[in-house]
Amino acid sequence: MSEQGNTEPSGDLCIRTLAMPADTNANGDIFGGWLLSQMDVGGGVFASKVAKSRTVTVAIEAMNFRKAVYVGDLVSVHANLVRVGRTSMTVHLEAWALRRREEHPFLVTDGNFTYVSIDDHGRPQPISRTDPPIAT
Repeated sequence: MSEQGNTEPSGDLCIRTLAMPADTNANGDIFGGWLLSQMDVGGGVFASKVAKSRTVTVAIEAMNFRKAVYVGDLVSVHANLVRVGRTSMTVHLEAWALRRREEHPFLVTDGNFTYVSIDDHGRPQPISRTDPPIAT
């Protein structure tokens, strides 16, 4: 997992998107809720890949909003598997931004998200452990 001083993202790239004017708050910065939702979408993609099933978000903890995101920033969400339980998993997500005319991305937000594997009826189900964990 990256610390604030690291200069490169680590883990699986889950989603990459461009911050647009419609995603801003009243101050003209990208709304934190938009960024959080992008992280959850990316984390959900990763969790479903690990669980090989539908997953739902059940908790978000230790969110750190480190730097502002602006219109035009390219935002990438990277995931690292922290823990796998019987029906749930914890995923550390990092959002990195790349500004126009800059060469290196920087960490803007990170946090731990917990997902639960569910069946077709929305009930928790065991996560299959037949395969080795996803390499990060």
